Amino acid sequence: MAEIALTEKTQEEAKDERPVVLKVDHVAKMFRLPTEQATGLKMAFLNWTKGIKGYTKQHVLRDINFEVRQGDFFGIVGRNGSGKSTLLKIISQIYTPEQGSVTVKGKLVPFIELGVGFNPELTGRENVYLNGALLGFTRTQIDAMYDDIVEFAELEDFMDQKLKNYSSGMQVRLAFSVAIKAQGDILVLDEVLAVGDEAFQRKCDNFFAEIKKDPTKTVILVTHSMDAVKKYCNKAILIKDGEIIASGDKNDVADRYTLENLKVERKNEEKEKDKEKEGEYPLGLSERVPTFRILPVSEQMLTCKDTFEFDVEYDLRDSKDIEFYIPMSVLDVKRGGVPYDCGVSFKVNKTGHNKVHFALPLHLFNDGDFKIIATMRIIPDTSNLKNFEQLAFTSDENSCYFSVRNPGTVNFAGLLNDSAMRIDEIGMSACD
Repeated sequence: MAEIALTEKTQEEAKDERPVVLKVDHVAKMFRLPTEQATGLKMAFLNWTKGIKGYTKQHVLRDINFEVRQGDFFGIVGRNGSGKSTLLKIISQIYTPEQGSVTVKGKLVPFIELGVGFNPELTGRENVYLNGALLGFTRTQIDAMYDDIVEFAELEDFMDQKLKNYSSGMQVRLAFSVAIKAQGDILVLDEVLAVGDEAFQRKCDNFFAEIKKDPTKTVILVTHSMDAVKKYCNKAILIKDGEIIASGDKNDVADRYTLENLKVERKNEEKEKDKEKEGEYPLGLSERVPTFRILPVSEQMLTCKDTFEFDVEYDLRDSKDIEFYIPMSVLDVKRGGVPYDCGVSFKVNKTGHNKVHFALPLHLFNDGDFKIIATMRIIPDTSNLKNFEQLAFTSDENSCYFSVRNPGTVNFAGLLNDSAMRIDEIGMSACD
């Protein structure tokens, strides 16, 4: 008997017997953007004879396909304008797709915009019932969840005050609490993880940690935070220009998203280069130094085993060669701080349009996103670094970004602890 070989994907699907609670099948969405408005029948007729429709079609989503199973914490990521929010509105039945279908099994609670449906003239209590009704719950169902909502929002003493008297933070906490405490099967969240103060965010973090353990609850999360994707999600998709370009493993999707952002930085560098050709000088540049940028040579997504190579391109327009320095620093973009500062290590004495090639070993680097910045300075006396003439510096657009991802490491510090620095215990003494 001939055996049928299953693909790796089919084998994985065969192992996962959890029911599919959300199926997005070949979904496409288009909007019509007006270009020329007819002021009367005559103008409309003339436009029609000329083939002018008066609008252009904007294809926001193109053939989107994915499944979410019960118990998934499913991430949807992408840059602004990629189509994420439109997709969520289709899933939440706010928009209707031009093509394809969305199948939902269970009670879906959308939380797309903070406080949508809240009335500032009503009390907090009345707004809870109003918002619950808009989400499709009966009064009896809202009665059952009311105490949990108020307790989570920590607003027990304010529920009979009008919402217009709430601070913005209190309103956010109440709206968020209504969404996550609503007794739904599928929770849809759009960019809501940074709500409230630090204490409330810790409470939300604990909530998500608990909901991940509940096999009956499903969460769909749209966020720009790749840390949140890696922390909470078990699956994710990346949308670009209305299409899914990566799906499956959350870490792979998060890293691909970071890489897409780095590509955008390269495009911005090219735009700045075009501006310089036109005689416009971006921040940090001048007629004397119209070009000063850091350009990646290596791939910008690396591990600690790699070496990141880059060029510093400059154009110093002096009539004769002079001595100058190119101090550089490595900044930790997310955590803050300066893991490395080279000071006056790099001395140059050649004017004109040139490139200097550099290499940065990454064996001490932990997971993180980093930026290299540089300045161009004349320093008459290196023993007195406060006395210098600054010729140019790299702004955000012409600095250079790179990311480090090390499988199995913990992303809590810019440098690998044991390799970069170690604290030794040298003794203990009793205290009075």
